[in-house]
Amino acid sequence: MAVSAKESVTNIHWWSSMGQIVFGCFMVAVAFVVFINPYNLVPGGIYGLALVLHNLFPSIQVGTFGYMFDVPLILTALVLFGGTFGGRTIFASFITPGIMNILDYLVYPNQAAIEALDPALLLGGQIDLSEHLMLAAIIGGCFSGVGVGIVIRNNAATGGTDITGMLLHRFAKMKFANGVLLSDAIIVLSGLLVIGFGIGIDGPGAGVMLSLYSAVCIFVNAKVLGYTIDGASRDKLLYIICEEHSDKMREYILHELNRGGTYLKAKGMYTDNEKEMIFLVVNRKEVRNVQHKIKEFDPKAFVVVTDAYDTFGQGFKPFPEENGMPTE
Repeated sequence: MAVSAKESVTNIHWWSSMGQIVFGCFMVAVAFVVFINPYNLVPGGIYGLALVLHNLFPSIQVGTFGYMFDVPLILTALVLFGGTFGGRTIFASFITPGIMNILDYLVYPNQAAIEALDPALLLGGQIDLSEHLMLAAIIGGCFSGVGVGIVIRNNAATGGTDITGMLLHRFAKMKFANGVLLSDAIIVLSGLLVIGFGIGIDGPGAGVMLSLYSAVCIFVNAKVLGYTIDGASRDKLLYIICEEHSDKMREYILHELNRGGTYLKAKGMYTDNEKEMIFLVVNRKEVRNVQHKIKEFDPKAFVVVTDAYDTFGQGFKPFPEENGMPTE
């Protein structure tokens, strides 16, 4: 059966997107295996927790611990939230720890070196940044931010604390961002207690310094992630004109996206017909999903996406106090 030109283009786009997801996962794996794990940096997330546990149980690789946490989290999320996460998220969450485990065997000479995560043995000692931890934190944050950003741009996620944030939001009524922040904070604290004060770090104040370098890695990762996805802006403002299935779009915004929107009266200049335009503000991680839904409901829809650098109100930033610190 012959494949149409449209189907052929769709297949090419699908394979291109999946290839980008694999590349993004590879970037994340390189960040942890080469620049983060060997120096006991703990930049939050599932793999930060995996590194902490690897220090307690060296015979188990960091990627394997990643599987131990990611798999039950993903399965739980799929049961509770349905197919929202999709096959791409499952795919990305499964291959990232696998790539990390494979890279461990490629960059270290033997099992003992993998268990020790000795940077002096990493690629024969050619990339030993033990005396340059700031550089390791910056490069690790850059690689991780680019990798996760590429995955998100292709409508997937790498799992981890994003899922715990959603679970806390649903069952503890905690804001999603606060849930992710709480999860990462607990992981960083556990890294300070286990690695900084308990295992393999000598010298007064070494644990505190390690946490500061980890904070640098977290900051760099967050900034690079934002630029990789779609620039520096935090929120996005969408103007949507749907000719068809506007009711489906309304249901999606209210019940799946869990946000509000506003109908604005509009009039087509060419047709002179009355129309309703949807005014919607979302965070940058949600833009891709919204665009896919708009295309699904009305391929002929007209959409404008612009930056919303300051968004105040319910679901976004609180209004600043008169004499308070500015919000970010």
